[in-house]
Parts: sequence; C-alpha cells; structure tokens
Amino acid sequence: MGKHVDYRLNVATTIEKSDLLFRNALDEPFRVSGVFYEDGKFRRLPESVAKSVSDGVYALHANTSGGRVSFITNSRYIAIEVKYAGVCRMPHFSLCGSAGLDLYISEVGAAPRFFGCFVPPYEMEDYYESRHDLGSNDMREITIGMPLYSDVAELMIGVESGAELLGPTPYRGKAPIVYYGNSITQGACASRPGNAFAAEASRAVGYDFVNLGFSGRGRAEVEIAEYIASLDMSVYVSDYDHNAPNAEYLENTHERMFKTIREKNPTLPIVLMTMTSMDRTVRGERGRRRDIIYKTYRNAIEAGDQNVYFIDGSKIFDECGDGATVEGCHPNDLGQAYIAKALIPVLKEIVEKL
Repeated sequence: MGKHVDYRLNVATTIEKSDLLFRNALDEPFRVSGVFYEDGKFRRLPESVAKSVSDGVYALHANTSGGRVSFITNSRYIAIEVKYAGVCRMPHFSLCGSAGLDLYISEVGAAPRFFGCFVPPYEMEDYYESRHDLGSNDMREITIGMPLYSDVAELMIGVESGAELLGPTPYRGKAPIVYYGNSITQGACASRPGNAFAAEASRAVGYDFVNLGFSGRGRAEVEIAEYIASLDMSVYVSDYDHNAPNAEYLENTHERMFKTIREKNPTLPIVLMTMTSMDRTVRGERGRRRDIIYKTYRNAIEAGDQNVYFIDGSKIFDECGDGATVEGCHPNDLGQAYIAKALIPVLKEIVEKL
C-alpha cells in the first residue's frame, strides 16, 4: 500500500498586520452590495421572509452569494479578516468558491478586473485572514467578492496605515439586477465568487445585482414571488427551471410567478431562462420544460408585453460540450462563463433602453 501524501495547498493562517489598519466592512466609506446585515450576519433575504418560504431557503438565505464590498484606496495592501457563522464544504466545489473571497481592482471608474483570491486554509473552521500586495500606491477601485455558499458573521478590511480611503464609484443604473433560481444561479460550482455567471454578467453591464439563487430550493413559492415583486429592480432574471421537481410543477408555477412580478412591475425587463444542466435526471423532460417557459414568454408577448426576453439554456453548452460541468449538472468556471456569455448581450440590449 502506497504512502499517503498530503498535497493540500499550504496557506498561512496568520498574516503580517503591523502596517495595516482594519475597519469593519459595514462602516463608511465601504459600500456593501448584494447582501445586508441583520442580527449578527450578512443575509440575502430578511430572515422572516426566508422562514416563510421554506426550510431550505431559510437554511441558505445567509449564504453570501453576490455579496460585495467596494471602495477606493491608494493602499499598497488589501487584507481581510473573516468570521463565519457557517462554512460550506462540498466534494465537487472549490473551497475558494464556496467559502473564499476574491479581489477585483481597476483604475477609478473603470471596469473591475480580477486580481486574486483570498484563499482560505483547508483546515479553516470559522475564521481566516489573508492579504494581497498590489505593488504600488496608485489610487484604485477595489471590490471584494464574498463567499458563494457560506455565512459571514463579520468582515474586516485591512488597508495600509495612512492610506486614503474613499467611497466607490456609483453603479450604472438606479437599481440592481435581481437573479432568482437554483444552485447554478447561486454559483455552483464556480471556483471563486467572481466567476458565478450572475456576477460576471452584471460586471459586464456595470450594474449592481442581488443573487437569490437557492441551491435545490428555487421553487417559485408564492412568498418568494411576492417578495421579489416588492423589490426595486432594473432587470429581473428568472432561472429556477432545474429546481421544479417535475414539468407539471413548473407548469403550475412559472407563469404564476411571472404574473405576480409583472403585476407590480408593469415595465420591468424580465428575462426568462431555461435550464443549462446536462443532468440525466431531467433530460427526458427538458424539451417539455423549455416549452413551458417559452409559453410564458409567448403569452406575455401576445398580451402586448414589450419587456420580456427568452434565453434557451439548452443551447448554451453546445460550444464547450462535456467540459462545461463538474459532474454533468453544475457548471465549472467554463460553464458559468458560457451562461454569462449568453446572458450579457440580452442585458446590454436591455440596459441601453433604460
């Protein structure tokens, strides 16, 4: 029997802090987007709403998918200290994606570009710290992406002592894009937060966004439909197809949820997406599911709705084939990028009209 070798990435559990000043991400001039702080941790839904929807949504609602912290600084270093209320580990999912944070930088006012990950130590339980050296004291726009599948209780941001710290450039648009859907929408299985398709597509158009993807629990309940209908949104993207237990359930809920949101938002651009997954458990129903969603779209068009859009997810992975998913269901970075690639032209068309 061969000797076991531990190939785990050796990530330091402590960092040099003597030249850093830490502030709470909730303090000015930091801007927290995509999540809010309530009763000891960051959340995507109010706790009371999450409880009213389902036990599954309640279990996932404080996962910080889509959460970002943005600011401007001339600090040479950017560091984080993270305390968790819950850490998610899965065999098919990078820990950098499910529990780590990533870093985007740019010139002030320019589109953010990926710089690096704040890589969590493999043995991390409920805390880690990490830092990046940016190499110079140029003034930069900073965005830190929060974990896709873990709950964050506290996030501290460290910058060089004496560095300037300013509020970030406003997002384009007055309201965020809101995404509703399943585990793929939530970000599974991107290797880091910024590679989730909702994050990538929103960056491409310069808009804020809220990710309401709930792994295995995007089921269009009346309570979640009414909550989303009450939000201030620039665009709404519906992507829950895969979490409908069967085609009959999808048929009974899809147009109903669309109408709930449309009734309170008569001119809101709404994008209806069908599933992208190659999961064998749904392949037999895939065509029928697509037709159900397309029917919602066609009925809206025929009723005079000029703000509804349809994306056929079954075509999205044609170019990348079997390299798009981890296990035949959840997209890896390539698959997430191809979903974003299909969505971005539609979002660009929409925001140019807003």
